[in-house]
Amino acid sequence: MKLLKVAAGVLNQIPLAWEHNKQNIINAIEEAKRQEVSLLCLTELCISGYGCEDAFFAQNTIDQSVASLLDIVEYTSDIAVAVGLPLRHNNRTFDVACLIANKRILGFAAKQYMANNGVHYETRWFQPWPAYVRDEIKISSSSHGDFSYPFGDIVFDLSGIRIGFEICEDAWVANRPGRILYERGVDIILNPTASHFAFLKSQVRERFVVDASRAFGVSYIYSNMLGNEAGRMIYDGDAMVASNGELLVSGPRLSYEDFLIVPAVVDVEATRLNQTQNRANLSLSYPNLRVSERFDWPDIAPVIQKAELEAWERGGYLKEEEFARAVALGLFDYLRKSRSQGYVLSLSGGADSSAIAATVYLMIRMAVQNLGLEGVKKKLSYIKAIQDCHTPEEMVGKLLTVMYQGTENSSDDTFNSAKELAEDIGATFMNININGLVETYRGLIEEQLGRKLSWDTDDLALQNIQARVRAPGIWMMANLNNALLLSTSNRSEAAVGYATMDGDTAGSISPITGIDKHFLRGWLRWLETVGLNIKNESTPADRTGSTNDPTTSDQLIKVKGLHAVNNLQPTAELRPLDKKQTDEDDLMPYDVLNSIEEAAIRDKQPPVEVLKLVEVRYAEREGSPGYDRERLLVWVERFFKLWSRNQWKRERYAPSFHLDDHNLDPRSWCRFPILSGGFEKELAEMRDFATDRKPASRKGNPGRGKIGF
Repeated sequence: MKLLKVAAGVLNQIPLAWEHNKQNIINAIEEAKRQEVSLLCLTELCISGYGCEDAFFAQNTIDQSVASLLDIVEYTSDIAVAVGLPLRHNNRTFDVACLIANKRILGFAAKQYMANNGVHYETRWFQPWPAYVRDEIKISSSSHGDFSYPFGDIVFDLSGIRIGFEICEDAWVANRPGRILYERGVDIILNPTASHFAFLKSQVRERFVVDASRAFGVSYIYSNMLGNEAGRMIYDGDAMVASNGELLVSGPRLSYEDFLIVPAVVDVEATRLNQTQNRANLSLSYPNLRVSERFDWPDIAPVIQKAELEAWERGGYLKEEEFARAVALGLFDYLRKSRSQGYVLSLSGGADSSAIAATVYLMIRMAVQNLGLEGVKKKLSYIKAIQDCHTPEEMVGKLLTVMYQGTENSSDDTFNSAKELAEDIGATFMNININGLVETYRGLIEEQLGRKLSWDTDDLALQNIQARVRAPGIWMMANLNNALLLSTSNRSEAAVGYATMDGDTAGSISPITGIDKHFLRGWLRWLETVGLNIKNESTPADRTGSTNDPTTSDQLIKVKGLHAVNNLQPTAELRPLDKKQTDEDDLMPYDVLNSIEEAAIRDKQPPVEVLKLVEVRYAEREGSPGYDRERLLVWVERFFKLWSRNQWKRERYAPSFHLDDHNLDPRSWCRFPILSGGFEKELAEMRDFATDRKPASRKGNPGRGKIGF
């Protein structure tokens, strides 16, 4: 046996935060050395940060990255470390991984395939490197002088151990570089990556890591970025080591730590035996592409290794768990990286604002679970208000202020729902009545128009003024608290414009705009009745408990204060109470809306095909309830019209978290023209199809609530 101790290292970095990023990398290297790791793979572009955007064009970004790299080199005695950074070569910028060993830079492997779909625009900044090409790059510094290093498609040979790279997207393509590395007889493939979080995506990553280790006969080390790095994307810190088709270790995901080291012991002779037995067409060894360096690999004792999922990943509610943990971690990092003092929320008592309040509560509960109470205080040391807190609930009271803003159209049910939730989670609760403000605006406009406004003629304007009047007061609280205002609109509302601009869309960050209302309502019921799984998770020795102790093993975090909202029908409460306004009467049932959005926007189907699909799922059938074709036709038509006319609203939403491939954010995922033909021809074709070319009647509420400006 030839045993090596290797590790995947995940990092929570910040774009362009040079000292923070460098120190985090150094701390990770020191911890790996403490654990006697010989080969450490850190994350993609970890020196600069992945989300630098157009700052990658700046020469200063390259210069600062190189300066940090040269400082990091001094901490690599007796260890080989891979770090990521941007480098400029022949007036092109490349995404590279630098392998360092024993305080020596051995060379730079360049990324060959750029991620250029969805949230990624790598071809805007980086050039792909061609396979089989090696060059030299000169690195200059005042302290180290000028040195040339291998650059490009390289295999590193450290005392007979061959190491190659796949960098993030390289592993997601059919003709992945691992195939060529297999031909070159590599022993270990390192994959430093920045793979954004999406529901259930970790399962896909695990498959290609394990499959690569089996197909290529290698040990495969995968290190993903951690946390909310730059604002929109969340990274789950996935870390894996696989060998010969077996997953040896898998690290904890969605952690609140600055870095994590996930070590494993791999057997090089075992992977070589696999290659020897299965190699079909061995190409030449490409000596011009190999970099050799002497490295003393220490003797390692055999260990028994078997990767296991965390309790929450095997509990049967993976999407619900991932949503809670990803949004909570996203909020935590957004808070500390923006140096804000907390969050402020207009809590209406409805599902959307209640879900956001609950995720802020979970943010603190899980941070304490992960870091301990003192660890959270240290991580948020700039927030003086929490330093004397003794429980997570006390922290919530200092970090989350919620305000109920009622009018004459608000009900006791929503007030009680908001108050019950705030009291249960420990948030600071405020209650103001804004009816006088609404009436003041109404009177001013009536005076100028010379007529009275009425619900029969001015429905939309009267609804929206209530939502907009709520914005100044809650913004004032955010300013007074030096806090971030949380916007409350969800993805279903964004799709059809069922939101008041500068009203419920007002905010610094929009945590749930990436998730549909149908899922959100189910998630709230799950959080009340089932709860977040924290069974058997490790607990720091200095952790402080509370009356509802989050540190006890075999525990679920439930939010009983959601009981009231889970028994309410979603409503904007902007019309008089006797009109019994509900969201689904204004629009359509949320499950239908979600299905139409999925087919129309994600799958890019025209209206007639969308109608066919929703008929299969929702049409009336003998013995089962459903909807007739005429109603489904109205809903599909309504969706396409509202989608087209409300792109301008989606352009103005506060930054939101990317959670899955349904995202509608035009700045990171789903582009659509602000002005368009509105699918007029396509909708006419759908009507002809649905009515056998006979005029269709138009029945039902046209859906006016909160749709307009």
